[in-house]
Amino acid sequence: MTIEYENLRKLNQSFSEEFRRAFDGVMNSGWYILGRQVSAFEEEFCDYLDYKNKFFSVGVASGLDALTLSLKSCDFSAGGEVIVAANSYIASILAIMNAGLVPVLVDPDPDTYNLSPKGVRDSISPKTVAVLPVHMYGKPCPMTEIMRIAAEHRLIVVEDCAQAHGASIDGRKVGTFGHFGAFSFYPTKNLGALGDGGAIVVKDESIYMKIRALRNYGSSEKYKNDYMGTNSRLDELHAAFLRIKLRRLDEINRHKQRLATIYDANLNGDVVLPVRREGMNDVFHIYPVRHPKRDELKKYLLANDIHTEIHYPIPPHKQKAFASTFAGLSFPVTEEIHDTILSLPISFIHTEDDVRRVVEVINSF
Repeated sequence: MTIEYENLRKLNQSFSEEFRRAFDGVMNSGWYILGRQVSAFEEEFCDYLDYKNKFFSVGVASGLDALTLSLKSCDFSAGGEVIVAANSYIASILAIMNAGLVPVLVDPDPDTYNLSPKGVRDSISPKTVAVLPVHMYGKPCPMTEIMRIAAEHRLIVVEDCAQAHGASIDGRKVGTFGHFGAFSFYPTKNLGALGDGGAIVVKDESIYMKIRALRNYGSSEKYKNDYMGTNSRLDELHAAFLRIKLRRLDEINRHKQRLATIYDANLNGDVVLPVRREGMNDVFHIYPVRHPKRDELKKYLLANDIHTEIHYPIPPHKQKAFASTFAGLSFPVTEEIHDTILSLPISFIHTEDDVRRVVEVINSF
């Protein structure tokens, strides 16, 4: 029996009847852009984060736009520096550069793969304007300490929550610690749409109103443009689907956490497991292990009909697109992670027996 890494068709089958009703509702409404579904999802997403009275939510077209618009809304001077983990997905770096800012890459904590408070503190310069902690793979960054450092230096914090829907620290969900929380609803995420989508949660009401305008050509009133904005609107149809899946997000997260517990308890040998920290609720968007013979292990699993992925094979500073930007820079921890990391099956589609089979094959490697 083949164990796929992911199967989105199968994953969404359990929502299919509700999706059909939602589709009919949106189609028959005759309103397809920035209508009732988007407004309702924005409100319900704030409710889910448990900070409705302190936060506002804005639906946008993608996770990349969520990061970019958050930074652009701050009107930083060109060339301001933003601290970010060097092992992040390229979207985090692109957002900084798209906002006219300079990414300052920092090697992550070798245990958690996340930005560390020491890494932030050691990287602050007179040009630093913001910190962009990425909750890699669904594991929360140490936000309390990062926010304390940011407050000391009057820095803006944009949380990249693209992989961490529902992750929390001592019961408080990520995305509510920083000045901004940026989310992606790419189909493979724990909360995934049937296409691209994203959201920003923000504390400041005036900034919230500005981002609402920025996502819609810089307009808060039809045909009146106050800002040089863009077209980055969460579709009504995606919002309707997300409302359905949001109601089951905790169920999805608990399922993935159960699978992770089986991996944790049974994998052995040279496999480096994800680190668990007290008070940190990891939602395991990805279950990343590391192995010194990663490529051989991946081939061995495939030969046994088990599919895996690598998140990510090439770090941002070694991408061709950034050949001149990061020329000559080396990040040993990041490079070690990218050379040895392997993502094991941990989808809502997988059963506990699937995971036990993966464990059996890895332990026989």
